[in-house]
Amino acid sequence: MKLPIFIADAFTAKAFRGNPAAVCLLEDKLDEDMHQKIAREMNLSETAFIRKLDPTDNFTQSSRFGLRWFTPASEVPLCGHATLASAAVLFHKIKNVNSTLNFVTLSGELKARRAEDGIILDLPLYPAHPQDFHEVKDLIKTAIGDTQVQDIRYSPDTRKLLVRLSDTYDRSFLEKLQVNTQSLLQVENTGKVKGLILTIKGDPGGQTQAFDFYSRYFAPWVGVAEDPVTGSAHTVLSSYWSQQLGKKDMHAFQCSCRGGELEISLRPDGRVDIKGGAAVVLEGTLTA
Repeated sequence: MKLPIFIADAFTAKAFRGNPAAVCLLEDKLDEDMHQKIAREMNLSETAFIRKLDPTDNFTQSSRFGLRWFTPASEVPLCGHATLASAAVLFHKIKNVNSTLNFVTLSGELKARRAEDGIILDLPLYPAHPQDFHEVKDLIKTAIGDTQVQDIRYSPDTRKLLVRLSDTYDRSFLEKLQVNTQSLLQVENTGKVKGLILTIKGDPGGQTQAFDFYSRYFAPWVGVAEDPVTGSAHTVLSSYWSQQLGKKDMHAFQCSCRGGELEISLRPDGRVDIKGGAAVVLEGTLTA
């Protein structure tokens, strides 16, 4: 078996920043267990598999493909950065001729379209509802200790817990915050939570670039201790911060050690456009 494989850094214009994802192009059907084996071998937060929906399709001319995402531990229902990476590979390396690509996924049909300064993903927008603190206090205490919390929301669609830290904290605090992810699997093992979002309100800018909000994302439940830049988390964050700030268009920064920027626009149809750059840093052939 020989498969074309790429690694692309998503939500960045520069190599070795943003979030890396592996992208495999499947000319033929792949044995089901091989998806997970390859994802485990690549050992990135996500490996994406693009497949033809019809034998007559080709990766240069066709505009609609199947797309699946796997962490080293399991398949996931939605991954924004690996979708962005997949579109970048098709647009920039395979030279797909279309302006918009459609991906058939576990989260429905997603679109990726070319933009002058990046790629725009059309993603679902997920609401987050108020969450009783006492139900999740052990999880929060384990993760961030005595850090002050301002708001807690839960997204049942994505099983993500959003924890907004006090507005007294700034970007530097969030970047330096030590989060204990190793013990979270013991504290939360009911299946209710599959991802933890920590977020703070942004700053007005001044001498530095202005961002509407900052975040970090942790998902040890699916084998990812901390994800560098997470499109799926921003399907929840976009909904939350739009309500809090009264804005439809926002500029976000995920302040992991690699960091990544996201341009967000809420759409009238209840979905969200998330724009980011991508840099393809590796291409080769996977043999097995």
